[in-house]
Amino acid sequence: MTTIVDPPLASRAATRKTLLGTGIGNAVEWYDWAIYATFTPYIASQLFSKADPASAVLATLAIFAVGFVARPVGGFLFGWIGDRVGRKTSMTLAVGLASLGSLMIGVAPSFASIGFWASLMLLVARLVQGLAHGGELPSSQTYLSEVAPKEKRGLWATLIYTSGTVGILAGTLLGAVLNMTLSADAMNNWGWRVPFLVGAAMGLYALIMRSKLHETEAFEGETASEKRAAIWPQIVKHRKQALQVIGLTVGLTVIYYIWGVVAPSYAATTLKIDRGEALWASVVANIVFIAALPVWGKLSDRIGRKRVLWAGAAGSAVMHFPMTWLLKDSAWQLAVGMSVMLIFIAASAAIVPAVYAELFPTSIRTIGVGVPYSICVAVFGGTAPYLQTWLGTIGLANVFNVYAVVLLLVSALFVFTIPETKGKDLTH
Repeated sequence: MTTIVDPPLASRAATRKTLLGTGIGNAVEWYDWAIYATFTPYIASQLFSKADPASAVLATLAIFAVGFVARPVGGFLFGWIGDRVGRKTSMTLAVGLASLGSLMIGVAPSFASIGFWASLMLLVARLVQGLAHGGELPSSQTYLSEVAPKEKRGLWATLIYTSGTVGILAGTLLGAVLNMTLSADAMNNWGWRVPFLVGAAMGLYALIMRSKLHETEAFEGETASEKRAAIWPQIVKHRKQALQVIGLTVGLTVIYYIWGVVAPSYAATTLKIDRGEALWASVVANIVFIAALPVWGKLSDRIGRKRVLWAGAAGSAVMHFPMTWLLKDSAWQLAVGMSVMLIFIAASAAIVPAVYAELFPTSIRTIGVGVPYSICVAVFGGTAPYLQTWLGTIGLANVFNVYAVVLLLVSALFVFTIPETKGKDLTH
């Protein structure tokens, strides 16, 4: 008996499979990153010496930054795999490595039981996660951009930050529920480990899902000689595009980590807002962010990438100081401030995965995006939480705010250096 499959139905099924496989893996990566920021105080109390709590928090944030240092290595390693072996393979390996890093944190012995070895295990786990995250974003961004219809690539690109934010929300909600249901002692002793163990399990599921995806036509259409071409000469040849990736990313990465990731923890530890209320405020703001992403993505497919990128960078720069001044000691202030900022941040976040892919040819698309992007995020995004906390403790919080706005203005200027890439054919 012959089974007839309706082509539109088959196409829709393939689309759902692609979006789910790409999205869930990306969500896991962002979930891992977010829960580390969210549970920083608990990690500091368990995996570092309790003799100096403030020093322990700063040490934990420093290891947060160390995770970012590994990202350029991950960007190069998985970028090479993506451009030589395949986008699918690169994505699958990256999410598997992320799952391992999360598991290591979840089962790490306390400082009280094994001393500094606990801190060392955390460091290794963060390095593993840094490698994975450095490979995840360029691999998944490239894969998604190449499988998307060119007339809808801006909309499809929003999946990266949409799924990532869903991952952040999942971590945030789990944190809020755990804070509501567990005692302070239970949270300190074992409750903080639960999100990391959940992340490890989700990563395993994502690995299975990605292993079932098909490779992109753009990659499969390359000749064997193109796939074996030397990497470094191509990187040098496309150094202008690499610099553009850094310029477009520098403002976005700092402002996003300020308002999209670290804000609830900062509000709780520095501004003394109730931790549970801060987490719920973050949930509200991130829902707003998710709603704004497809709006900006669709708009970029109509009016072009450059106008949307400029609106996002300029709007974030203009609103940063007013929203910072609004944030005092109430959860509603945090919710409003985060929501307003994330609406403008969403403009750039929605479409940069497409823009980055559209700047490079197929033969170097993954590594061309991965290396400069990871370097930029490591140097600027990875150090942002530490700089914000340190400058705040010495009474120079406004210096950090000026720093963030200057970087946003740099990104706004870089928008004028790139070509309009809306609807570009990525098979070349």
